[in-house]
Amino acid sequence: MKQAIPTYDLNDISQHGILVERMEQRDHKSEDMLLDKGIHRDNNYIFTCMESGHVKMMVDFKTVESQDPAIFCVLPGQVHQGLMMKDVSGWFVAVKAELIPETVRSVFEELLVEIQPLSVSKSWREKINTSARLLKFFLSDEILGSKEGSLVVQSQLHALTGMFAFIYKHENRVKTAHEPRALQLTRAFRTLVRAEFKTMKSPSAYAALLNISRGYLTEVIREVTGKSAQHWIHQEILIESKRLLVFTHLTIKEIAYEIGYNDHTYFSRLFSKLEGQPPSEFRDKNR
Repeated sequence: MKQAIPTYDLNDISQHGILVERMEQRDHKSEDMLLDKGIHRDNNYIFTCMESGHVKMMVDFKTVESQDPAIFCVLPGQVHQGLMMKDVSGWFVAVKAELIPETVRSVFEELLVEIQPLSVSKSWREKINTSARLLKFFLSDEILGSKEGSLVVQSQLHALTGMFAFIYKHENRVKTAHEPRALQLTRAFRTLVRAEFKTMKSPSAYAALLNISRGYLTEVIREVTGKSAQHWIHQEILIESKRLLVFTHLTIKEIAYEIGYNDHTYFSRLFSKLEGQPPSEFRDKNR
């Protein structure tokens, strides 16, 4: 009986915390353990650059698909599964979160939109291709065995992940340096909620951390997103609850406790209100 969503760690397959794989006309095959691990989470970031082919995958209950040259990222903790891969050529890069520069992590963790595949120009693909090839080359034991070699790997990793962050940031027009105060607060709030939703359930608690009033926080979040601050807290609770309901055999009571509720009946009522059906019914329909 599965009691938790499988979570994979790069330490199991890479002693360096970085995995770089070149794909050539790759199809989705059951024996391909790199790409076919079933429904799972990863503790690491995944960066992919598809030069050609067709890919379809599930990420947190939504189907993501691309048939064009594109880049895509999966963040640590997201539940995902490869659904289809046909004639794919490109790069697959997995990196432990602690090795990612903070500036790169902030771009993805603070995006106010869902991460989707982005079409990229031939020029960008060539740059990413070159960077990935160099990173794979520098990951050899001979080079990593020296202090200078480690610095070269780190620099190349920063360059590669920095390109992904640059493209996503530019595409989503995230101008953090000169953006209005309301956007800065919304971004900080959403980042806090993703990290603390299991223990902090009220807008007041987040307002206190941000050193603003609850009223001001609520006003700002609604102005920027069109939704209340409580809505975004509930969304994190809801998506994690769905993950646990569908992908584990934890009881409703155990899930409630995992999400941060000692009263499982309250949790069930909240889930029913947010989703329009009780957690047991959602589980039966989506198993």
